[in-house]
Amino acid sequence: MVADMHRTIKYGGIFMYPANKKSPKGKLRLLYECNPMAFVVEQAGGAAIDGKGRILDIVPTSIHQRTPIFIGSKDDVAEIKDYIEKYDS
Repeated sequence: MVADMHRTIKYGGIFMYPANKKSPKGKLRLLYECNPMAFVVEQAGGAAIDGKGRILDIVPTSIHQRTPIFIGSKDDVAEIKDYIEKYDS
């Protein structure tokens, strides 16, 4: 994930690891993977969401809690959030 974030920060774009049928709560761990990368990307001027809200606003309920993540430039993340709000049933 560090290499993916390096590429995203350097060249732009978005990194997505959404929830799916096999992993309905997402696959990446909130405390170990999502929060550190969300912090770095937000400090660089980007954004990180779980599809509903900011990753850094999630209050952990367990040490290995998992979450979906959409992380990258503010514009790309806002566009993904609009798609999710429009098409999520």
